[in-house]
Amino acid sequence: MRTKLGVVLVVLIAVAVLGGLSLFVVDQRQNAIVFRLGEIVDIKTSPGLYVKIPIIDNVRYFDTRILTLDTAEPERFITSEKKNVLVDLFVKWRIVDVRQYYISVGGDEMRAQTRLAQTINSSLRDEFGNRTVHDVVSGERDKIMDLMRDRANEDASKIGVQVIDVRLKRVDLPQEVSESVYRRMEAERKRVANELRSTGAAESEKIRADADRQREVIIADAYSEGQRIKGEGDARAAAVYARAYEQNPEFYAFYRSLEVYRAGLRNRSDVLVLDPSSEFFRYLKSPARPAK
Repeated sequence: MRTKLGVVLVVLIAVAVLGGLSLFVVDQRQNAIVFRLGEIVDIKTSPGLYVKIPIIDNVRYFDTRILTLDTAEPERFITSEKKNVLVDLFVKWRIVDVRQYYISVGGDEMRAQTRLAQTINSSLRDEFGNRTVHDVVSGERDKIMDLMRDRANEDASKIGVQVIDVRLKRVDLPQEVSESVYRRMEAERKRVANELRSTGAAESEKIRADADRQREVIIADAYSEGQRIKGEGDARAAAVYARAYEQNPEFYAFYRSLEVYRAGLRNRSDVLVLDPSSEFFRYLKSPARPAK
């Protein structure tokens, strides 16, 4: 009885082991290749539970998520101006044809990245060789990235890979080139600044001269208007005096004498040496009527 129980237990364990060796799981992040004695017999691209022949078949998994190729050090390229630029970039790619990927690069991710890096490097050298520093730094940067993506994707399709994006993270000038460029930029900025200062000084003189001219015109007009008003006032005053004189000549003479007294005897220290019979004392002697 115990012998039969032991046999049954061994058989169950063997079935469990055999079942474990016969099943494999592919999740949504993977593709799998089933090999039979080293030959590809099946490709699993959908997630799920699958069966294989134990011992004879073996399965290799490949990550189908988006991967990143990032350059460790900036690469040096030469522009159409024969100037060196340092370029730092990264590439986003993924496996789309796992069979072709395995056949082309043996399923080795490093070999695939090396192939992509060589393709992009070669294309960048061609593109940078036809463009100036300004073009690669800012002018046509987006256009270059689009061209790199298309060219890299065309070559990557031959190894079962899709290039999703190519991005230039940084495009810099080498130190020795940067210094000369900065000196030239500084000289150019100084030249522009001097031109602006000269233009500003000329405009300032022009505005100041125009303001002085307007000031003189305004003062002249104001003086002319003041003289005109003063003349009109004097004329009116003379007319008033004339009418007053015509109405009462004696009162007018008396009033004018008072004005003379006020002007001649303004201060206590004023001294006048006159003949007592002088006409100056006419109204002081007899204010009511003139002396005879």
